[in-house]
Amino acid sequence: MDVVRFAIMGLGAGGLIALAAQGLIVTYRASGVLNFAQGAIGMAGAFVFYDLRDKIGLPWPAAMVLGILAGAVLGAASHVLVMRPLRRASPLVRLIASLGLLTIIQNAFTVRYGVDQRLVPSVLPSFLVTPVEGATVSGDRVILLGLALALTAVLGVIYQRTRFGLRTSAVAESEQAAAARAVSPSRTAAVNWAIGGGIAALVAILIAPIVGLEPTQLTLLVLPAVAAALVGGFSSFGLTLVGGLLIGVLSSEAARFTSVPGLADSVPFVVIIAVLLVRSRALPVRGELLARLPSVGPGRAHPLVLLAWLAAAVVAIALLPISWVDPMTTSMLFAFVTLSLVVVTGLAGQLSLAQFGLAGIGAWTAGRLIATYHIPFELALVAGIAAGAAIGVIVGLPALRTRGVTLAVATLGLGLVLDVMILSSQARTGGMDGTVIGTPHLFGINIDAMLHPQRYAFVVLAFLVLCALAISNVRRGRSGRRLIAVRSNERAAAALGVNRHGAKLYAFALSAAIAALGGVLMAYRFSNVLYAGSYTVLHSINAVLVGVIGGIGWVSGALLSAAVFIPDGLAARPLANYSGLTETLRTLAGFIVLATLIFNQNGMAETHNFAAIVRRFRKGKTQSPQAPPAPRIDDEAVVRPASLEIRDLTVRFSGVVAVDGVSLSVNPGEVVGLIGPNGAGKTTLIDGVTGFVPLAGGEVRLDGRGIGGWSVAKRARAGLGRSFQSLELFDDMTVLDNLRTASDRHDVRSYLLDLIRPADVPLSKGAWSAITELGLAEDLNARTEDLSYGRRRLVAIARTLATGPAVLLLDEPCAGLDDEESRHLGDLICRLARQWGIGVLLVEHNVDLVMKVCDRITVLDSGRVIAEGTPSVVQAHEAVVAAYLGEEDDTADDTADDTADDVRGRQMVSAVPSGAAGERRAQP
Repeated sequence: MDVVRFAIMGLGAGGLIALAAQGLIVTYRASGVLNFAQGAIGMAGAFVFYDLRDKIGLPWPAAMVLGILAGAVLGAASHVLVMRPLRRASPLVRLIASLGLLTIIQNAFTVRYGVDQRLVPSVLPSFLVTPVEGATVSGDRVILLGLALALTAVLGVIYQRTRFGLRTSAVAESEQAAAARAVSPSRTAAVNWAIGGGIAALVAILIAPIVGLEPTQLTLLVLPAVAAALVGGFSSFGLTLVGGLLIGVLSSEAARFTSVPGLADSVPFVVIIAVLLVRSRALPVRGELLARLPSVGPGRAHPLVLLAWLAAAVVAIALLPISWVDPMTTSMLFAFVTLSLVVVTGLAGQLSLAQFGLAGIGAWTAGRLIATYHIPFELALVAGIAAGAAIGVIVGLPALRTRGVTLAVATLGLGLVLDVMILSSQARTGGMDGTVIGTPHLFGINIDAMLHPQRYAFVVLAFLVLCALAISNVRRGRSGRRLIAVRSNERAAAALGVNRHGAKLYAFALSAAIAALGGVLMAYRFSNVLYAGSYTVLHSINAVLVGVIGGIGWVSGALLSAAVFIPDGLAARPLANYSGLTETLRTLAGFIVLATLIFNQNGMAETHNFAAIVRRFRKGKTQSPQAPPAPRIDDEAVVRPASLEIRDLTVRFSGVVAVDGVSLSVNPGEVVGLIGPNGAGKTTLIDGVTGFVPLAGGEVRLDGRGIGGWSVAKRARAGLGRSFQSLELFDDMTVLDNLRTASDRHDVRSYLLDLIRPADVPLSKGAWSAITELGLAEDLNARTEDLSYGRRRLVAIARTLATGPAVLLLDEPCAGLDDEESRHLGDLICRLARQWGIGVLLVEHNVDLVMKVCDRITVLDSGRVIAEGTPSVVQAHEAVVAAYLGEEDDTADDTADDTADDVRGRQMVSAVPSGAAGERRAQP
């Protein structure tokens, strides 16, 4: 009966997990923020309760009310002071802000109460129950399960039946619409944050007697709660209850019936990965909000500035006393982890909360190889880096199907697994004394950090400089452009042929290798390594916060923040004798990161770009990089012509047929129009052809080959190019780099070669032709976000042409262009077909343009083809006139209700003569 007994015990613990998860859902429903500080807020309420009850002697019901109230006040304050100012920031930035809150609260209470675990009596009665014969359990577990069931039912009623719940749902659906109906989104969110904080305090009060009253342990209880909330999709209280109970039971059974260290604590992570595999998408859907991350540094600095800083570091190590060299070495070692975040988060946009765990894996691999096989330091270092990179790829696998907040959750879980199953396991790390590694030698030179601290500091500095230069090279190379393209817009990157999976895994592998190198060097400062407590997820969270302060996308920011904002580091040296320095500095870093996110989320490095200051001092202004020389453009075809054939293409969304058996073909040198009213399925057809949505039926053939099973990137590399109705440019890049990304070769070698020297690859002939035709030469060094909408539209078209497509699918290319720009674009489309032999499928609401440039036209309505043929045939088709062009009506009231497209369509019917398309196509 042990299975039943431990299952019932697990149900009680699972009830608490479910309760904590319900608090997460309450805050998420109202503000869209995954509050990682939920556990810390609950911890604060628990300390208030037990101090009032045990130290002051207040009756426990009154203390309970005040403890829950403390959590509620702290939750509401978190929204008003932090999340409300960040309401327009991306979800990822707000998640980082919640990590800042976690750090502030957790370290503040550590300063006040210390790290010693405090045993406290439970408020629940102590008795035994036997729900099943032979399975006796503590009665408090049954009470906890009952509380979870009751609160779930109450929350369900509140948020589905009451006016407050309906207001919360309205705010979650659309803040603008809710505000228009006199519902205050801010006030509603604040109340929900207060409710979430109160629930967190209740959970912490009830669980403290089980796990102990201690700041760190209670803070990390948020992870199993996140896993349960993920099961409920951050919306369903019932499913969240099921998820919490499931996690509780599985953890209880794993603790009883397995001897694998850390397996029970890893159950929430297993649940997280299982949910992500089932629910996550490989690509964001059309219209999904794109998270705008902090800016990316240029990856270049003035050589004199670099030499000056390097010389200063060398002189400091050589001349300063050991009491200063040691904290300098500590700062440099921490900088390896912040540099790793520049790669994975700054360049690739993938928030990883496992970087210190990866550093620990490098240290553990090298240490165990030395202790067991006595291999040299050089080989152990390489093995540690390789192991870190390999585990980094595993950590990055969830990034192939998820992104943003859920990816951060997955990496946090993986970091916890690495800690509890390997780094904190005495059986795997050498027991109480840790791993004995002895004295390290590098190429025969003794670099023992205790005997020769300067030598060791020089070694760390050399490796740090090499890593910083390698990251800067990657930023300026083809591999860096791929990473930033994926970070900025995955859909657009895939449409240009960028292998998103390869780019993401490369970022995780490279960042993990850098973190592992730092981890090995951290371990070799001592003759025996104690892994437990040195590479925890809290260290990883602190690294993210420090990196954000400096500038998460800047190499200089990673180095600067590691020197200034870490305990035991260089800037903290004058305060070395201050008691509680570590927690105080981490608390301060939490406040600074919140201020950074609110006022300048790009960090200090952007405003303290030393190389730019030197250039301004020497030349009076910062010069933009010069555009490469343009090649000679002639009429020679630069693409291999190919035909596109679509047979009975069908696309369904949840049973709704969006495209219903459409067939059409696009031949080389031919312009085919695709028109229809809004919602007809035009863009969905393009998404289906290019692989962005799965097909429910039909076939797509390019140059005679079936491509239905190909990825988006493979179709693009085969010559199937497309533009987007919503542009989807890479706003973190200049116009020139947008075009470079499109014309770059898609080779794998650049991932390695760019580490040493980024190649200066010229733009493709198609890119320069587009620049010339669209008049973009003066905009090449401008950031795309600084251009007008019309210019941005032209850049999007030029970027598509830069890929050298054999078949070009244009989705409303004239949207936002004036008449003159539209006319030039129409001429360009004709030349692309006639001179380059490109087949063009044109989706456009400018019916006048469509009739003038197209050879054939297909008309869709409700996903079905209602007409096809030449422009003269289509414009006379009765079904087309009724469904799309509209019928002439003399009444003013009817005319006033017409859309602009209807008016232009009727004007086109009377203005465009039959056969005009062929005549316009014949003109140069």
